[in-house]
Parts: sequence; C-alpha cells; structure tokens
Amino acid sequence: MKKSISIWSFYGDWTLKEKMKLAKDAGFEGIELDVSGDGPITLDSDEDAIAAIGSLAADSGLTLSGLATGMYWEFNPASENAETRNRAKAVLEKQIRVASQLGIDAVLVVPGSVGADFIPGCEELPYDKVWDRATDFVRDALPLAREKGVDICIENVWNKFLLSPMEMARFIDQFDDARVGSYFDVGNVLATGYPEHWIPILKDRIRRVHVKDYRRAVGSVDGFVDLLSGDVNWPAVIQSLKAIDYSGWVAAEMIPPVPFYKHAPETLIDNTSRAMDSIFGLA
Repeated sequence: MKKSISIWSFYGDWTLKEKMKLAKDAGFEGIELDVSGDGPITLDSDEDAIAAIGSLAADSGLTLSGLATGMYWEFNPASENAETRNRAKAVLEKQIRVASQLGIDAVLVVPGSVGADFIPGCEELPYDKVWDRATDFVRDALPLAREKGVDICIENVWNKFLLSPMEMARFIDQFDDARVGSYFDVGNVLATGYPEHWIPILKDRIRRVHVKDYRRAVGSVDGFVDLLSGDVNWPAVIQSLKAIDYSGWVAAEMIPPVPFYKHAPETLIDNTSRAMDSIFGLA
C-alpha cells in the first residue's frame, strides 16, 4: 500500500508548495488534492493553472494520488433545487477533467445526501429520491469518465445515505461499469459499523482508501481524532485490506491542524506519517 495525505490535513495559510514540501519531508509518497471554492483548484481553473500544479507536484517528488472535493455539501447532487443539481454536475465534470489532465485515475464523489446533522439548516430529502437522483448523477457522468479514463469513486460519508457495505456494493454494481468504484473511508464507518466488515464485502470495488480515527463515545464530528488514538481496530483493517490484495493509495484525511494544533501545526503531518507507518505494520 502507498502512503498519501489529503490536502485537507494542512494549515490553510500554507501555500501548496509548502504543503507538498511538508508532505515529502514527512515521508509521504503522494498527496491528494481537491476542487474547492478557494483553490488551488477551482471550477474556474484553466488548463494552464492545472498544468502548473502538476509541475509543482513533479518538482516536489510527490505523486498526485487522488482528487477529492467538499463542494457536494454545498451542491447536493440530489437536491430538490435543479440549479443546485446542475452545479453538482459541473463539479463532477471539473473533477474528471482535472484528474485526467493531472494523470489521476480516481475522483472522490458524494452522489447525494439525505441529510447532514453537522450542517445547520441542511436540506433533508427522502431516501428513495436520493437513490434515484444519485444514480442519475453518476450515470450521466459515465461517458466523460470513460473518455478520460477516470474512475468515479463513491465515498461512504456522513450523508445518511449508503449506510451499509451491502447497500454501497449494490449502488456501485447497478452501473455494471468498471469506472464506478468505492473511495472507502475507514474512520467514517465507526459511528455506525466496523470498517473491517466493509472491506471484504466491497473487495475490488475499493479504488482508494481514506484513513482517520474516531472515538465512538463522542458521537459527533468532534469524535475524529489523530490516528491510533481512537477506536478503529487497525490490525483488523490492515488484515482485511491485505486479504483483498489491496495495494493502492491510502490517504490520511485528518482534521485541519488549527485550532486542534494551536502551536506548530506542521507536527500533525509528521505524527500522521509515523502513525501510518505503524498501522501498515500491524498485520
């Protein structure tokens, strides 16, 4: 397995070049970027801007391991609002085109949200309607994904949707297309289940893995903690990944270091790298 870190794990005021240097110096092989409203990759980024980011990564010695986005929380692909759904389509199209240009073969997608307790005033939608709209959302993007050679990978996340591994597998399998897979998040499972149960069910549907840790007793988004300090059964998780012969990217998606690391926030990057080395050796 290959060790990466999400851009969301870094202090926001650092430049992308500084983030990449910190990741490389800490021992990461890759970095996972995102499409966001404030950059470095936005919906308005042109090919020259994207190419500059690719060159920056090459100069840093890092591989671009994946492409995420947090914009689906703002633009729910299953929203009752047609304009919101159209904005979500634009986000996914941008992800696919950017990933293709940067040589990334998988993008993280949240295809719809039933609701989200951590977002005040979040739109709440019927589960079956979200399923239908999420299905249409992914299906509509498949021609471009095939053309560009990019996998649309569904993340299990706190959207009150696709709440079990069997349901996630069913959602993915309905497309009968190798370009649809799972962006499996270990820590996100802890509130409702066990990641080591998901892995053998999803099997080769898993194209990318996110790692973070979580304390069940907290019961809210405040329960996410540093790796090895929560309730994830890491030996079982690593054993399960090895049992399905997973050898791809594993990206740490950590809570941003400020305000949790009020001093020396770069310490989170070093600590995460060392924790991942220990985790990889547990099974």
